[in-house]
Amino acid sequence: MPAFVSRLERFDRVESTQAIVRGWLDEGTDEVCLAVADVQTDGRGRLHRIWQDQPGSSLLLSAGFRPAGISATHAWRLPAIASLAMLGAATSLLGPTADRLALKWPNDIIAVHHGRLRKVAGVLTESALEGDQLSTSVVGLGVNVDWAKGDYPAELADSMWSLSEASGRRRIDRDALLAAWLERLGPLYESLLAGRFDGLRWADAQITTGSVVAVETGAGTLSGTAVGVDREAGALLVRTGPGQPLRTVAVGDVVRCSVDDATTSV
Repeated sequence: MPAFVSRLERFDRVESTQAIVRGWLDEGTDEVCLAVADVQTDGRGRLHRIWQDQPGSSLLLSAGFRPAGISATHAWRLPAIASLAMLGAATSLLGPTADRLALKWPNDIIAVHHGRLRKVAGVLTESALEGDQLSTSVVGLGVNVDWAKGDYPAELADSMWSLSEASGRRRIDRDALLAAWLERLGPLYESLLAGRFDGLRWADAQITTGSVVAVETGAGTLSGTAVGVDREAGALLVRTGPGQPLRTVAVGDVVRCSVDDATTSV
């Protein structure tokens, strides 16, 4: 177990790894504490979506942090480094002919398969503040690792993908993926605590840049061209039409995105 991890427990079946880790933090457990489950019965994604999985098919984890010195305005950087670490870990385990992996703003991991975006992993963050500082944060990741496309839930079959499918049906070991993620997460978190964040790396990983998108913002759906991201605020920058001012989306979900002239729901 890496030195920066204070606690790592594995579970066969739980309601939610998020709830387990939040309980640990509330009890005073040191960072970084990590719960990994084979199955979640009440797993959730962003915007209150249900996260679906099958036994043995996914890497399901939550990591608890006590990130001293990180301001509330930079809280978004914690899930950003978690997703960058997972993107690098997953890419390292795929073969040379595998689908391209990238981030879909803000931190979903997607595969580009035959010109279509398909979701491989999602990130959910729940944080607590003390004044204008981040007190604790629980970052959950769900990665579709070894699902066969014939087993996908019918309602998600057109939009989801797994690492094994992205690799051309090469089996991906979940323990190897976890180890590769932790290996990358440690240095990124150390840098973050020291006040350093590679915003350019995060921005370069975003496949949404330059694409025509539709973004659910909570107040409605915003359509336009994603021209980039604000590396200081983590926001998506969208231009709704020629000559129109840039719109800044701080919180939202990209639900449609163009890739190679094909528009795909993700």
